[in-house]
Amino acid sequence: MASMPLERVDLFDQGYVRDPFPVAAALREHAPVMYDDRTGLWLVSRYDDVRAILLDTENFLPDNALDAVSPLSVRTLRTLAKVRFSLPRTLANNGGDSHAGYRRILTRLLNVHAVNRAAPLVERITAECLDDVEARLDADGVCDLATTLARDVPFRVMLGVLGLEEAVAADGDGDIETLTRWSATSLELFWGRLDEDREEELARDAADFYAWLTRLVQRGPDDDPGTLLGALAAHRLPDGRPPSAAQRAAVLYFIVIAGQMTTSQMLSTMFRRALEQDGQWRRFAREPETAAPWAEEMLRREPPITTWRRVTARPVTVAGTDLPAGAQVLLMLAAAGSDPAVFDDPEQICPYRGNVRRHLAFGLGAHRCSGAELARLEAGTVLRMAAARLPGLRSADTSPPPMLSLLSFRAPLRVLVTRG
Repeated sequence: MASMPLERVDLFDQGYVRDPFPVAAALREHAPVMYDDRTGLWLVSRYDDVRAILLDTENFLPDNALDAVSPLSVRTLRTLAKVRFSLPRTLANNGGDSHAGYRRILTRLLNVHAVNRAAPLVERITAECLDDVEARLDADGVCDLATTLARDVPFRVMLGVLGLEEAVAADGDGDIETLTRWSATSLELFWGRLDEDREEELARDAADFYAWLTRLVQRGPDDDPGTLLGALAAHRLPDGRPPSAAQRAAVLYFIVIAGQMTTSQMLSTMFRRALEQDGQWRRFAREPETAAPWAEEMLRREPPITTWRRVTARPVTVAGTDLPAGAQVLLMLAAAGSDPAVFDDPEQICPYRGNVRRHLAFGLGAHRCSGAELARLEAGTVLRMAAARLPGLRSADTSPPPMLSLLSFRAPLRVLVTRG
């Protein structure tokens, strides 16, 4: 892969997804701003350029952040139209004056004080999910952490922190298997490269998901401003109007997916790497205080969100390359995290490097991830508690696991483990 001409790099290829680091290094060194014919995106890979673009909300807009990577077919659009599916500008794709108000809702629910209060909840849920892992190991001898612990903890924590448990429990379709499947298929629909049959299959799931979220919104007002549904019901737009049902459903669609899928992907990657690194898992068991710093360093090196998009508002120049107005820009967050101009020996995992938190895994500026501190709490807690309960855990994978190969998301889809 490292010797492949950069213009032939395929961002969806399993070879690239398994080992993106040589290509990222070549891009940073030889083509820090490169047009990719396959996707129609301008790839920006150096840390300083990515950081500057994230902070420049005048020249680089978030309007394309949630657009489908591949244009959706007429058949797919008809499937989505049946449930009036729409993603009006609310959070990630909103550069307008209503963004700040929506963001304040999440800030109140996910600020540092709220996350600190959630620590006992995270520990309780982690302990319960570890009970399930141990039961599976006892029964079968192996367990897939990607589809158990890494999936279930973020989902249940999200429901608890956002006050969604009762609303979800009141609907028969709101079980963990269904909602996490809907979330995963929605990511694939909008960030994957698909043939028409697969696209239609995913669209049916996305339509079912959106219809379910619309039912949550329409079931009746939640008068508790400490819940996401209650905060949305009480919210007012800059012109004084309440958000429409479509706007509230769009917020839920984004948050329910982002609030657990990316954390799940993060945990799967961390489990895989901790079990691969000689002695690392047992070190967590012996020295639990090392889990959180190690997780932070893994966010720098292998973040779950590898790229994010912006569109130019006007002609601009990035690293000596002129981009026209309307240029679709791909910010390579993972490549930026391994930029040797910022991080010494970036290929080495150094949990106590002085600038580890300078990574861009959570974005930066007005659209920085509101759930960053909750994700950090979950990562440190789950690694620490899992290693304490299962210090002899080891990988049971006999071949490299399949990888999630979406434009902006990367993680192993399987993390098989057994007792040592």
